[in-house]
Amino acid sequence: MPNRRWTSFHNIVNLMNGNIKVESTLHKGTKITVTIYLELQEKEKEQDRDLMNLPVLVVDDDKNICELLRLYLVKEGYGVTIANDGTAALQEFDKLHPDLVLLDVMMPGIDGIDAARELRSFDDAADIVFLTSSPGFAYESYGVRALEYLLKPISAALLFPVLDGLSLREQRPQDGLTLKAGATLIRVPFSLLSYVEVRGKHLYFHQTDGQVREVVGSMRDYEPLLLARPEFMRVHRSYIVNMLQVSELSPAGVRTFSGMNLPVSRLLYPQLQKDYMSLLFAERETP
Repeated sequence: MPNRRWTSFHNIVNLMNGNIKVESTLHKGTKITVTIYLELQEKEKEQDRDLMNLPVLVVDDDKNICELLRLYLVKEGYGVTIANDGTAALQEFDKLHPDLVLLDVMMPGIDGIDAARELRSFDDAADIVFLTSSPGFAYESYGVRALEYLLKPISAALLFPVLDGLSLREQRPQDGLTLKAGATLIRVPFSLLSYVEVRGKHLYFHQTDGQVREVVGSMRDYEPLLLARPEFMRVHRSYIVNMLQVSELSPAGVRTFSGMNLPVSRLLYPQLQKDYMSLLFAERETP
């Protein structure tokens, strides 16, 4: 049995509180006996049905990996739906609208990257975690704002810190800017701020949901608060951009996930490119 499949098989049996017995006889062969507890499986199925208020979609063409991830997630209190290819994943997503998608990169038909791009065309909120055998897909994963990518074989030690990070993020109040528009105070979370534009004596705070907040003032009023955060970078004298909301960066400009094209200063571009790559890899390494 290939080593990777044996590891997945062994992990599944352990999670079921089962055991594996191997007996080998010279010139006769090897006998493998697996004991699992069906009562535990039934309890986990009941728990799975009861916890669909915390939906996770697991997508992988390897059914052993899907079952292993399902067992990990159910133990942590998530409801799990399985899809074994990109087409099925998009269909399930449309029905479930899960909070988290664990998505294999290499699959027949629609691969994980293309499925994620399609998903992002109609959903901006779900967290995507890529599963891959190669770190070479890391840069592409940022193009669809993936939360993380995990290298196979997937273990609890790799998966649980990602789940813990999601839990802490949901519990933590969001940091943001407080804008004053006349007599009205407006709170804008940093995570929902796509970019800030200055035109004359007016500032325009463009949000990821399409709203634009207009205030009277200068960029100097907000620049220290914005640039103190690593995700915000000045790309032009008139723009400060949340680089985690950028899908493309080139000398010609930046393109945001909302489809806006913004200019980039030629003088700023070399350092901007370095800072952007550092930001992406720092995000990946943050628990």
